[in-house]
Amino acid sequence: MDATEQLTLANGLRVVLCHAARLKRSAASLRVAVGSHDAPAAWPGLAHFLEHLFFLGTQRFPAADNLMSFVQRQGGQVNASTRERCTDFFFELPPNGFADGLERLCDMLAHPRMAITEQLREREVLHAEFIAWSRDTAQQLPLSELSPRHPLRGFHAGNRYSLPVPSTAFQQGLEDFYRRFYQAGQMRLCLAGPQPLDELRAMALSCGGLFAQGVKVAQLPPPPLFDQPSTTPLLFGCEGLPEKTDEAVAFLCGWLDEAKVLYQFAGQVLLRIECVADGPFANKFAPTSCTDHPVGAASAAKRPKIFPSWLAFFKANWPALRHEYNLRQQRRLQTCGALELAHQHARELPGGLSDQGALALSALIAQLHVRAPATPIAWQLPTANPFLAVPSNAAEHAAWFLRWQLPTAQPRLWQQLDDRLRELIGKAREAGVDLAFSAYDVYWQLSLTGLAAPMSAIVEEALRRLADPAPTSDHSSVDAPPLTPIRQLLKRLPDYNLPAYPAQTDDLAALWDSARWIAFGQGLPLAAVPGTPAPYTVPPAIARGRHWHVEPCASTEHALLLFCPTPSLSLADEAAWRLLAHLAQAPFYQRLRVELQLGYAVFSGIRQLNGQTGWLFGVQSPDTSVAGLAEHIEGFIGQLPQLIAVADLHTQINALAAQFEPDALDPAQAAQLRWQAHLAGHGDDYFSALRNALGQLDATALQRAASALKETFIYITTQRPERLPTPLD
Repeated sequence: MDATEQLTLANGLRVVLCHAARLKRSAASLRVAVGSHDAPAAWPGLAHFLEHLFFLGTQRFPAADNLMSFVQRQGGQVNASTRERCTDFFFELPPNGFADGLERLCDMLAHPRMAITEQLREREVLHAEFIAWSRDTAQQLPLSELSPRHPLRGFHAGNRYSLPVPSTAFQQGLEDFYRRFYQAGQMRLCLAGPQPLDELRAMALSCGGLFAQGVKVAQLPPPPLFDQPSTTPLLFGCEGLPEKTDEAVAFLCGWLDEAKVLYQFAGQVLLRIECVADGPFANKFAPTSCTDHPVGAASAAKRPKIFPSWLAFFKANWPALRHEYNLRQQRRLQTCGALELAHQHARELPGGLSDQGALALSALIAQLHVRAPATPIAWQLPTANPFLAVPSNAAEHAAWFLRWQLPTAQPRLWQQLDDRLRELIGKAREAGVDLAFSAYDVYWQLSLTGLAAPMSAIVEEALRRLADPAPTSDHSSVDAPPLTPIRQLLKRLPDYNLPAYPAQTDDLAALWDSARWIAFGQGLPLAAVPGTPAPYTVPPAIARGRHWHVEPCASTEHALLLFCPTPSLSLADEAAWRLLAHLAQAPFYQRLRVELQLGYAVFSGIRQLNGQTGWLFGVQSPDTSVAGLAEHIEGFIGQLPQLIAVADLHTQINALAAQFEPDALDPAQAAQLRWQAHLAGHGDDYFSALRNALGQLDATALQRAASALKETFIYITTQRPERLPTPLD
């Protein structure tokens, strides 16, 4: 049973403790009530800049042992975010390292080391982010009609021109901003994990006491959003809304997938609604066709006419949706991970629609009101989610995997089937099950992880929809915003060997007849699986050498992925690759992002595709060419022998092996690892066998692995380089 406790420390820090025995990890989420709109107007981007500076290390925990390096070594996750009126810092770790992580988080905020040389270097990273943002037209908001006095019209990203680091006045402004807002009274901290409340409380008292004492500082309210009524269709600004408006907005957006909250603070809400009849409405409210506004063919001109009709229907009928919405929120909190639970309380997120939230919803709808079209559209309430009605035990998890092998890749047909599953995927998530239908090369995969109770009904419905030969509806997928170059390459990675124009078919029935499938998981209803079961065969080894694959990209930024597969599927090779990646993750980030300042998107880590383990490197840069990025990455790989020579292998092996202990893995993560192990031909003892293989590694074996790493490089880039890097010896 989950338990929570709230307390306020002597220095003014507000703390929420969450004990949930079901959790495998622990998380901290710290919200500071200050954001980019609170920074001095003379120095746009100062708040975002300060967020970056905190991660540069402190006197007690320098860069090699700061929060980011520590969390990476422990196999956790860490990040921060600066918004208009708040800044969030958060991390997730195995419980045995949580106290050390919390100590580093609080120390970096309480005792930042802000040397001028480090500020100048980090400003260049901020400048690279600014360039990428300014070139990404999809991120530009339609805010030209907002009042020029409102801070949303201003520039707050920060770059080398808006942040005059050497200036004495700027340094004084940075110091004043830090001291005014980064004190205990301005913060709310949540600790969530499987630890007893007494243990979490002791951590909060010990680490939370590092912050300077203070009281909450009133953030200045903004001016009105609009000086004149907006003429931009489906852009709504609301003013003077009551308390619990956050609940009202969350409820509205929970039933309207394409509503985006652009701003929310001090009774103001700015919403943009992409009102597409064959998008969120068809999935939830099932409109029927009408003469003036045919559903499924909503042109851009007609979209603004759809929303008023829907809003009028929603205004009259939303009370009937309240029970299911609250049930969905309860299920989410019962099944979410440690980090989401910590965010829930640190950010004071809505957990449902209360009576006060219902009053705020009425006020919100009143301000959203627009005249309905002369010919109304007939709407129907969405059907109740049947999977929420299944009694569940949050401690009982299951995982099922189905994989089909097709004669040829069929991306177009896969997209049609994925569209057919879209609504089901949403309903499954509400019920505590992650359902995914993915395609890679000649394989289609259906995976389900989450609560065991509703899983049978969900997979049966998914298989029914996949096997149905009836054509999909004539609407296409809702257009997704363009991806950043590096994310576009990550999406392409599983299909790196796929021909650009594979042979396509629309004959689903014939395709299923030729498909061969394998299954993994207990209790899967195999009788309903389309296709023919077939014995599993381990995939062939990837050919050695350099392989270059170019993914066309509209962005002018350069992005590159380097995937280095293991020479074989043996556990010995996998263990060596995992240890190399473990040792090098923080140094790689330090070298390419901090020292070389190649760009803000820099990462490395283990990735598994179709049972094949590989080490994945990624960089996106506004200035450095693809060839230059490749040279820097290969140069880093060439330095691995020196890194191995100075490493404390015994300590690092133990730390990595601990990440594969049964108690350290959440059910979904463990299921995915077991599935990949199955595809690689390993048995049920995979975790213990992997820990054993790690324990047998020494410096000699690791040096051999570093040498073998250079034998196969798979590059996926936004452009083919004019010159290739010199091959490593």
